[in-house]
Amino acid sequence: MVSNLSYIHPEAKIGNNVTIEPFTTIYENVEIGEGTWIGSNVTIYSGARIGKNCKIYPGAVISAIPQDLKFDGEETFMIVGDNTTIRECVTLNRGTKDKFKTEVGSNCLLMAYVHLAHDCIIGNGVIIANGVQLAGHVIVDNYARIGGLSAIHQFVKIGKNVMIEGGSMVTKDVPHFVKAGRYPLSYEGLNSIGLHRAGYSNETINEIQDIYRIVFIHNKNVSKGVSIVEETMPQSEVRDDIISFIRSSERGIMKGYSKK
Repeated sequence: MVSNLSYIHPEAKIGNNVTIEPFTTIYENVEIGEGTWIGSNVTIYSGARIGKNCKIYPGAVISAIPQDLKFDGEETFMIVGDNTTIRECVTLNRGTKDKFKTEVGSNCLLMAYVHLAHDCIIGNGVIIANGVQLAGHVIVDNYARIGGLSAIHQFVKIGKNVMIEGGSMVTKDVPHFVKAGRYPLSYEGLNSIGLHRAGYSNETINEIQDIYRIVFIHNKNVSKGVSIVEETMPQSEVRDDIISFIRSSERGIMKGYSKK
């Protein structure tokens, strides 16, 4: 159902069973998958690729040009996966010549007033709470959770199954499976509840906990802690995943555990 009070550019591609409520504007070079619902007063600019069965609430602005002075009008995209919900007044900017896209995965929830800047890549099953602001080039891995009113610095990487406390200032990379909070952002333990919900076994969770005890609690130097993990703990998928994330970090890893 498409309201006759909305404007749909004739070159936009609208899938079957899409609902578009009144006063919404959809520009050219937009594709919207079947079964998606778009509320009133939504603006979807050129370059948007929206998946199936998404929900986009009033006031959202999708695929606006980047707020980046380097942007020179190149054709770029804003991609949203299937079954993702975008709540009121969310703003999602399309990419620049860095990645030529900004992307949100499938089965995500972006709560009200979230801002996603250019060239961000968000994985599947991610939940970003109200008012979170992500600068350009941020990468968020699958099933991460970011608490409300947090601010994420450009080029930061957030690992899979991470839980970030509300109101956090995230200026360093956050490795897989952890909880992070305080100021400056520090290790607060494992995201144990999230790991159990994701189907990780108790044995695997204990292994992850042992790794981070070495990296973040027993050692003040993250690089030294990682070397000890490599030398003393048997090879496994999660061990190698954590080591690879930390060693490949360009911005550096957040602080270890602190009582402050």
